[in-house]
Amino acid sequence: MVLGQARRRDVLPILGWARQYRAQTLANDSLAAVIVTIMLIPQSLAYALLAGLPPVVGLYASILPLIAYALFGTSRTLAVGPVAVVSLMTAAAVGQVAEQGTAGYLAAAIMLALLSGGILVLMGLFRLGFLANFLSHPVISGFITASGIIIAASQLKHILGVPAEGDNLLEVASSLLAHLGQINGPTVIIGVTATAFLFWVREGLAPLLERAGLPNRAAAMTAKAGPVLAVAVTIAFTAALRLDEQGVAIVGDVPGSLPPLAVPAFDLGLVQELIGPALLISIIGFVESISIAQTLAAKRRQRIDPDQELIALGAANLASGFSSGYPVTGGFARSAVNFDAGAETPAAGAFTAVGIALAALFLTPLLTFLPKATLAATIIVAVLSLVNISTVRETFRYSKADAAAMIATILVTLGAGVEAGVVTGVVLSILLFLYATSRPHMAIVGLVPGTEHFRNIDRHEVRCGQRVLTLRVDESLYFANARGLEDTIYDLVAANPNIEHFVLMCPAVNAIDASALESLEAINARLRDADVTFHLSEVKGPVMDRLERSHFLKNLTGNVFLSQFEAMKRLEHEAVIIPQGTLEKSYRHDSSYAKATETGKYDVMNSE
Repeated sequence: MVLGQARRRDVLPILGWARQYRAQTLANDSLAAVIVTIMLIPQSLAYALLAGLPPVVGLYASILPLIAYALFGTSRTLAVGPVAVVSLMTAAAVGQVAEQGTAGYLAAAIMLALLSGGILVLMGLFRLGFLANFLSHPVISGFITASGIIIAASQLKHILGVPAEGDNLLEVASSLLAHLGQINGPTVIIGVTATAFLFWVREGLAPLLERAGLPNRAAAMTAKAGPVLAVAVTIAFTAALRLDEQGVAIVGDVPGSLPPLAVPAFDLGLVQELIGPALLISIIGFVESISIAQTLAAKRRQRIDPDQELIALGAANLASGFSSGYPVTGGFARSAVNFDAGAETPAAGAFTAVGIALAALFLTPLLTFLPKATLAATIIVAVLSLVNISTVRETFRYSKADAAAMIATILVTLGAGVEAGVVTGVVLSILLFLYATSRPHMAIVGLVPGTEHFRNIDRHEVRCGQRVLTLRVDESLYFANARGLEDTIYDLVAANPNIEHFVLMCPAVNAIDASALESLEAINARLRDADVTFHLSEVKGPVMDRLERSHFLKNLTGNVFLSQFEAMKRLEHEAVIIPQGTLEKSYRHDSSYAKATETGKYDVMNSE
């Protein structure tokens, strides 16, 4: 019975936290919901505009998805909804199959949400969250930086009041330059003023309110409502002066209704065209969401289940698709606001959905004169915080390979679009990893005097034997580096004719694949022909388990030692190696050692 309840709580986390729901929790969640709702309304409208969709679709994507996540999500504070990067990817993907402003464009966006939801749910059911690990942090950072630049550039057309198209920076820039002669003055005034105001609000409003006597937390929360003030003022200004008649683009009539529930018609051709972009959106959305959720959860010592998060995000996207929305994921800014506002459970997200639903029903008539330049200003201010070029310099100082992947991701994303940028970053990261591991660091090691530690002879003053040579390999052995290991060992043995024992020290070897096993067998045979005994030391237990299932240990000319120090005691009896008295004191004659000596293969390390 208890096990059944636990399983239900795993599938529906709401069954766990809802049982401890109290009046104070309700009050905290409600307050957080009010604050996030105020923030989310202009964001939803703006991000729908970024995706090339009617603004009301952003509101639709902020209702049922939040309720779905509240049912299935494990994060107490993650706020799900439209986000900038996913909106940009949606525009890029859907723009390839339908023309913006058509019914087919909206239908494709809805299908993209359904496909993304299905992919995420399947990944969660099959516990495939590890696939997101193929997106390294430098690649994600580079992609987000480049996407932020493209998004900001793409919104300049609304700030300037000119037409412009393009899926990458080059196309957007050239399109903007071609239409500079059509700049609309009133639109520029609104756009530039709104942008400047929103930038000031992010940094200057909270300190101003604090000096006026408002508590720090209240001042910070009030500052988050800056976009709402910008929306209200520009609506009033545009409506009073009828700036729409002077060429200022406005949102226009927005239907006041809840999202229509419907099952889209299945179009196999459309599915085939969108399945690739849906997979990328799913993985990137998941990476962004899980990073936010784990960061916030760690502050309260809460637990996040990545596989359940996949299911929760999948359910949110399915809910978005069935309610005429488009792909959604967890948003950093509003999740941070939700956390700071005191949200304690996912119910805060459900309450936010209620607030958005009320806005969709009753506030949409007020949005008719909302300038698109204001929404563009909201987007620009939000996404420029994602642009962090300094990380390229920092990454380059630490790892040139990671920096190369980051720079390539940025350049390809800017020049060829978001999908090409992500694919390039992932492929380059994998290739660089294969290249690096195909040339693992290897070092001849010796004994540090007065210790049992062995270190690189090029970095430390150590003692080395004359009959024993030890090579430490600092990487798992697999097909890409096995032949290199062979060549290195043969060269070392050829250069040291006095060597009688060769020890391969394996403290960093976590795996040995079939190709590497064949190389070890070849090394063993060739060293035997050269009258050199081949030994292993410090082999990890799981690696040893696999070696025992092969014929390698039976044919090994030497032994497998628990430690390199033990290997040197057995193989080298010169005072230059072991200080006087150490050998006698540490030499063991227990039953484990005796049994291992009788087998002639390995000692107590086999019990590791």
